[in-house]
Amino acid sequence: MDGEKIDKIIEYHRADKSKLVGILQDVQVEYNWLPEDALRHIAKRLHVSLTDVFGIATFYKSFSLEPRGKHLVRVCLGTACHVRGGPRIMETAERILGIKADETTADYKFTLEGVNCLGCCALGPVMVVDNDYYGNLPPRKVEKILSDYGYTSADKEEKHT
Repeated sequence: MDGEKIDKIIEYHRADKSKLVGILQDVQVEYNWLPEDALRHIAKRLHVSLTDVFGIATFYKSFSLEPRGKHLVRVCLGTACHVRGGPRIMETAERILGIKADETTADYKFTLEGVNCLGCCALGPVMVVDNDYYGNLPPRKVEKILSDYGYTSADKEEKHT
């Protein structure tokens, strides 16, 4: 953790503890997750309890206390997507990436998550990579989509050797 980077983020928000969510969002953008050292630093600088900072960081699903991959892959498993094949999309992504839901590839390129709803039920099944939505998705297109974000079949082979 780079204390100077964290301090710049805090100063951008005028060290205002009411801006804690925004500070955490910016720190997560910087590191792609919320390291414990960063949370301790934020608590100290804002003069708030570490419990309060952890409370916010664990309340919102968008925050991660574990390192994430460069690309976040989310597969909708809500009712509308489920009945249209969401579980098949998840199984395909797991097979291709060589990880299970809520795991990160060893090279930190991809994190795969199942979510309850992405708010676009009419497009189900839906997969989101970073902020790009792919709707009415057949399983056969998952590998091509992931390859657009840097996945290669060699990545999977490297993990298993």
